Order: sequence, then C-alpha cells, then structure tokens
Amino acid sequence: MTAHLDRKLAENLMQAAGLEALLLLSPEAFRHATGAPPGVATMWRRAGAVAVLVPADAGINEVAVASDLFAPAFRQASHITDLRISPIWVEAGAASDLDAQGDAVAQMHALWQAEGRGGDFRRPTTFDAGITWQHLRDALAERGLQNARIGVEMSAVAASDWAALQAGLAPATLVDGTRIARELRAIKSPAEIGFLRQAVGLAEHGIASVRDAIAPDVSRSELAGAWQAAIGAAAGDMALTGSWEYISVGADPWGGDARARPGDLIKVDVGCLIEGYTSDTGRTFSLGQPPRAVAEIHAALMAGFEAGFARLIPGTPLAEVHRTTTEAIRARGFTGYARGHFGHGLGTGPGSEEWPFISADADICVTPGMVLAFECPWYITGLGGFIIEDQIEITEGGPVSMNRLARGLITL
Repeated sequence: MTAHLDRKLAENLMQAAGLEALLLLSPEAFRHATGAPPGVATMWRRAGAVAVLVPADAGINEVAVASDLFAPAFRQASHITDLRISPIWVEAGAASDLDAQGDAVAQMHALWQAEGRGGDFRRPTTFDAGITWQHLRDALAERGLQNARIGVEMSAVAASDWAALQAGLAPATLVDGTRIARELRAIKSPAEIGFLRQAVGLAEHGIASVRDAIAPDVSRSELAGAWQAAIGAAAGDMALTGSWEYISVGADPWGGDARARPGDLIKVDVGCLIEGYTSDTGRTFSLGQPPRAVAEIHAALMAGFEAGFARLIPGTPLAEVHRTTTEAIRARGFTGYARGHFGHGLGTGPGSEEWPFISADADICVTPGMVLAFECPWYITGLGGFIIEDQIEITEGGPVSMNRLARGLITL
C-alpha cells in the first residue's frame, strides 16, 4: 500500500486555517496518510485505536500510533519512520531466531525483555486510548508543538472520548479539523484514481453480465448471483477487497426476490472495491417495451443527468450542480421532485458514499483531482427503481466519465 496524503496541500490548508498540526483518527484517514492497515482495534470506531499527527510544516516528519500487533505490517507498508506502539488485547510476538526445539519459557522471557515489558505489563480489554494520547503528547513536545493549535478529525471522536483527548494533549489547543481531513481525502492521487478506474471497469463487467442474464421469470437473487460470479471470474490478480449490490426487479425497488415480468424495471446499482476503494455505478433496464410513465420518468432523469454533468467543471459550486440538476428534472413536469444529493465522493470509508456531496448546502466547488459518483435516481413503489449513475474524474479540462456502458433506459 502507498500513502496518498499530499503534505504540500495539507500545509496550505492548515496555514489558511491557522493550524500548526492535524490529528487524524479514523481508520480510513490513517490508511490514507500512512499507507498501512489500521488494524483490528479500529473495528469499534472509537478514538485512540490509531492516530497520525501531521505537522503543518511539511519539513517536519509525521508520527503515527498503531497497535503492537500491526506494527510489523506498518513498518513494511509506510514511509513514516516515527511509529509509537500501543498494546491491544491480542497476545502475540515476533522474533526471527526462535528455536522450535528449544526452551519455550526461556525464549518467551527473552522476547518480552527485548520488547521492554516490565513486570507490571497488562493488556487492555480492547485498547487503551490513554497510551495513544501520551504518545502524541510526547511527540508534540519533541517537535516544539506542545502549545500548538491542532486540528482534530472530530468526526472520528465520540462525545464520550472528547474530554480524555483534550486532557491527554493539554496544553495544546484542539479545534475541529474535520474539514481539512475531508478535503485531503477528496483530492485523489494518481494511484487512488487508478484503483477507482480498475474498480469501475470490473463493476461494469458485472453489470453487463446482469444485463445479459435478464429474461422473463429471472429472479432478483439470480441476477445478484450473476453479478457476483462475473466479477469473481474477471477479477484475476486485481486486489479485489469486496463488492456490493443493490439490484431490484419489478415494481418494488426495496426488497423481495421478485421474478421479472414483461414491462418490469431492473435497477442495478453496484460497486467493486479495489485496495479498499469502492466504485459506484447505476443503470436501469426494462424487460420488454417500457410503459409510457416509465419512459417519461427516465427521460426526465436523463435530462437532469446531462444538465448536471455539463456543470461538473472546476470552480463550479457543487450546490450549483445540485440546483441545475433539480431544475432540469422539474422542467419535464415533475415539479415536486426533490433529492437531497445527486452524488458524492468515493474512497475507503465504511460505506460507498463519502464527502463531498452534490447537495444544495454544499460549500465546496468542483476541484480537479476529485472522483465523484454523479447520480440521478428515483425509487417509486408501483413502478420500480430508476438510476443513472456514472463515476466521474474531475480534470483541469472538465468531467471525464470512467464508465463505458450506455446510460439510456435499455430495453431487453
């Protein structure tokens, strides 16, 4: 794995915000900044399992805190040399010269001595955030930042953890640095863009297989099986780390194992994960000639998609893209149509949708380096699910779709 955090961009963003350092605490931010796996202690998504301290001055080295269990993996994967260790509940150890035929007790005692374990060493129930805060406090002092103004990824801090974090890093001043953490992850490195291109290419292979499997009486679960089999067979040596699907058949877009009948809609909203980066693409198919209402609704959504896509140029406020898309759909007569967002960023978060969102309240502009899922969906019980969704790279010259499949309502 490779770290993708841009230190120069981080420096610029922190200087503009009057910060001297940024503290990253979520597992996805940890991986983005270090290139290393965050480890199992992050499964509870509680602050202090891992941490990365990024000084605003790009000439000052970062410091990371990770669990003892994942320290070897961290050292192999990351460019960060200043790693502080926090023990977790798992008893483990590593030594290169153990003698399988030798005295186990003596060798284990020698290993513990080499690790610096004292007689009072105890493992926590899960992890001890206090150890992480002490490591960070030490690192701040070593860098002359003990009184610094530090931006904290507060979206990764539970209210119950905040007081201990403040006390642990005192006398530093802690302020919300979530926005900076998000902006850093929103601008993708060439390697990240490569993962997302690979993921969407594999996903479109799966969508094509679903399309080819659509026939009278085919069930939703059979189409889902066709999706899974296709991506599994095509993945080859790709670093496929997961997949997801929201496929619906027929008039109910929300569930059930319906079987396709003539005139039914089949909505396919799917993604593949490469190195943890998820794609997101949606297409709509009709088994046979679609009814008039279906054709009119899909045409309105297509009008919205085309209008919004044309506005995905650098410098355009995302709120303007949302307004343009909404107005184009409503201009087709659907004046009550309302959707909270028409797409989102993509990355390695716990779900398929990440900040920024193409929403009415977005306060950020389209920026080169973003990769956005731009979508125009509508879910109507009684007719079915509709979706048009592309994965789009924002370049200096404008939006470039990573998709190849036709966007129109495909009649099969």
